Amino acid sequence: MSEKKKSFIDELKEFHGLPWWLYLAILAIAVITMYLDVLNEDLMTFILVAGAISLGFYKLGEILPIWNDYIGGGLLMVFFGTAVLQYLGVIPEKYGTLVNEMVNGDTGVLTVFIVFLIIGSILALDRQILLKSFAGYIPSILGGLVGASLFGIATGLLFGVDPASMLIKYVLPIMGGGNGAGAVPLSQLYEQVTGDPAASYYSFAIIVLTIANLFCIVAGALLNKLGTVKPEWTGDKTNIMPVDQNLIKEDVKADVKMGDYAGVLLLGGAIYGVGRLISKKILPTILGASIHYFAYVILFTVVLAAVGIIPAKMRVAAKHVQSFMTAVVGIMMMTAMGIDFDLGELAAAMSPANLLIALMVVLGAIVGSALVGKLVGFYPIDTAVTAGLCMANRGGSGDIAVLGAADRLELISYAQLSSRVGGGIVLIIASFVFSFLL
Repeated sequence: MSEKKKSFIDELKEFHGLPWWLYLAILAIAVITMYLDVLNEDLMTFILVAGAISLGFYKLGEILPIWNDYIGGGLLMVFFGTAVLQYLGVIPEKYGTLVNEMVNGDTGVLTVFIVFLIIGSILALDRQILLKSFAGYIPSILGGLVGASLFGIATGLLFGVDPASMLIKYVLPIMGGGNGAGAVPLSQLYEQVTGDPAASYYSFAIIVLTIANLFCIVAGALLNKLGTVKPEWTGDKTNIMPVDQNLIKEDVKADVKMGDYAGVLLLGGAIYGVGRLISKKILPTILGASIHYFAYVILFTVVLAAVGIIPAKMRVAAKHVQSFMTAVVGIMMMTAMGIDFDLGELAAAMSPANLLIALMVVLGAIVGSALVGKLVGFYPIDTAVTAGLCMANRGGSGDIAVLGAADRLELISYAQLSSRVGGGIVLIIASFVFSFLL
């Protein structure tokens, strides 16, 4: 007999294991201690503030009709709900800054999150599937870039924007891999080529990128819904191509002990260290484009998985750590994404031309990457989310928001390839475009 679906009221009786009254008591503690300013600026404060905000919004997003099926569910409700609170000034500035800095600043919760999602997702794959999937991924990224360019140029002509300006002002910033890896170096490159201040290019680039990022998040949720209508276009949301489950039987049987998780944490630290070493000292640039250390983290983890030196029990433990990051840490991190999202800046930039052009560039990225992904044997929806949307969003934090909305956080390795390696490809292309068209 199928389990009876809970009513809306019944769903509100529990928040991630906490009875409703205990969650409300904790929420009250968070509010009181913030407004009386008695909390330290430390990790425990982040857990209290981000947890109190995120668990409530997450529950609401998961049970609210229409929102839960078509808009993006719990993670997207955390994102937008926190953005509204931040815009209205409900969150005290000190603690809003703390939450944002813990995730995006020097403390680097986002870095920890991404590294262990990368390790868990890659080490869980069979070696043959792993090599095939990464070999076909760069063409999928290029397909998304071509699609974004064609759709963008066609739409720009409707508003009197010439193809060169469309590529320079809209397509390259949107598809450049985010803010730090895309818009900022693009603006510096623009200054080098033209002599005009980088800020004049960046100020517009970040506006269209912000609009596109919002479209990417909503598109991720819609593609997830499309996957339920067209299941043949997607897999189980953990891999970009069909996987023979018989290939991972040894991992399922592996005996994991608590001490093995300490080994996974150390392994993650070592992989992070190697990524930093290569990006800072050994191979910081390729063809003049700076390569982010996440790209090397991915490549080094692929090498470890391909040569088969990581024991099965460690691969399983890494997958468990990834699951914890997705189910627990990811929810709290979305509060930082919401705090960092400026609703006022977005509203000011919403001219009809900017909205439609950004929308069509994102749509082109979806179509182009999905078509090429299909040709190389990938699931079109999963390819569109990672090689398309994660090229057109705001980089690392944008990847988390898009994958969260699409319910595909386990595809973070591919998303990071888009933001980092794909962003590097765009910088190389931009160096030629700026030189010949400006």
